[in-house]
Amino acid sequence: MSNQSVEQIGATKSFGGQQLRYTHQSAVLNCEMTFSLYLPPQAQQGPVPVLYWLSGLTCTDENFVQKAGAQRYAAEHGIAIVCPDTSPRGEGVADDPEGAYDMGLGAGFYVNATQQPWAAHYQMSDYIVDELPALIGAEFPVDSSRVAISGHSMGGHGALTIAFNNPGRFKSVSAFAPIVSPLNCPWGEKVFSNYLGAERSSWQQYDTVELVKAGCTQLPVLIDQGSADNFLSEQLKTSLLIDAAQQAGFPMQINMRAGYDHSYFFIATFIAEHIAFHADALV
Repeated sequence: MSNQSVEQIGATKSFGGQQLRYTHQSAVLNCEMTFSLYLPPQAQQGPVPVLYWLSGLTCTDENFVQKAGAQRYAAEHGIAIVCPDTSPRGEGVADDPEGAYDMGLGAGFYVNATQQPWAAHYQMSDYIVDELPALIGAEFPVDSSRVAISGHSMGGHGALTIAFNNPGRFKSVSAFAPIVSPLNCPWGEKVFSNYLGAERSSWQQYDTVELVKAGCTQLPVLIDQGSADNFLSEQLKTSLLIDAAQQAGFPMQINMRAGYDHSYFFIATFIAEHIAFHADALV
């Protein structure tokens, strides 16, 4: 059980449920954190299953809440949605020295940093896996035995690697336009060399393709990727995961969506399918 206190900073009725926003002091990240939570109307009768949504670079807890249109489908299926922030924040939290968007604030990459100055705050994997779920389970009417995880871009990378690194914890995982192999793209190489150090073997635990190659425990996987995504060839490299899954005998539903880009217009188009996918696994 959590001994943390949460402070509510927002509440809005949506599709019969409540879109809520809270702050709390994170011991793992050593700073104050903000998260958003959608509680469907079914939560008034008792605990509901929960979906964790991990957002991408530059995002906060609010992007998905405001742009994806997920509340309608979460209410239909009776699923809570937790949206954490994408990095630690606040005074003293390290940021990219040049203020770049792809490292530091808004770019936690859902790893546990081992190198300074990052290690003092950037323990996002432990936050998502341990601290935040303990808090949610203690404070809100959710069924902590029925949990799924999803995300977009950097958050898709986070959802897949966290699911594969914690077998049995999640009933299902999905992703929109995930970074499937940080070892093989500029975003990953920049951040991992800084957060994790020069020894690339330490990066593999945070690389979806490497985890699949290593024989990670299988669970239901749904991935959507737009063919018109500007980041597809250089950063996302979906084909690497398609190949690795085939070679490992790991059945994944990977949809290449013709003409769609990297934006929330893409996410909003297919979010109903993702929530239905998780609802089936969370029964």
